[in-house]
Amino acid sequence: MKPEKELSHHEGYISCCKFIGPTQLVTASGDSTCVLWDIETATPKQVFADHGGDAMDAAVNPRDPNMFVSSSCDTTCKVWDIRSGKCTQTFVGHETDVNTVKFMGNGLAFGSGSDDSSCKLFDLRSYAQVNDFQDVTPGLSPGITSIDFSLSGRVLFAGYDDNSCKGWDTLEATAESPSFELDHHKNRVSTVALNRSGTALCLGSWDAELTIWA
Repeated sequence: MKPEKELSHHEGYISCCKFIGPTQLVTASGDSTCVLWDIETATPKQVFADHGGDAMDAAVNPRDPNMFVSSSCDTTCKVWDIRSGKCTQTFVGHETDVNTVKFMGNGLAFGSGSDDSSCKLFDLRSYAQVNDFQDVTPGLSPGITSIDFSLSGRVLFAGYDDNSCKGWDTLEATAESPSFELDHHKNRVSTVALNRSGTALCLGSWDAELTIWA
């Protein structure tokens, strides 16, 4: 079987790819850029190049497909307008690599997870960090690999290097302990995803297993 299309432009590893409708795709790369692709022509339409380190993840705004947010090893998250190719907002607060980013369902806020062991919630309207989630248990400082939100946005699910997934209450301005913890895997939890109906959570791990929680 041969691929339908081959997209070539990045000069570093590809860290994520997200569809924007049926004909466009946004990618993030270790070359510090994000690229918007025209899938039909297999060519880049825009290159987003304001990051000062590897671009680790990207998330498309569910209410505005002309907007996406990216996270980077430069410790920032950047919001982009795909029509202009420009960064419209830069959010700071993390102390090291920001590995993962995800919009809330309303498109007005997004969450991030970092190697600094914290998850943060940023609001687009106030252009500010509104929540910080970090387990302060002594000796515990695992990095966050992946996040997702419940359908209501009330719970932020985060996968960790210490093999766990924690659930944080987003209505708490600053939380020092999670609302709950899912502890089953024998190696780092590398990806977290909620199903469309919001009734099940899937965790993928370096232990080569997937677990589904309902």
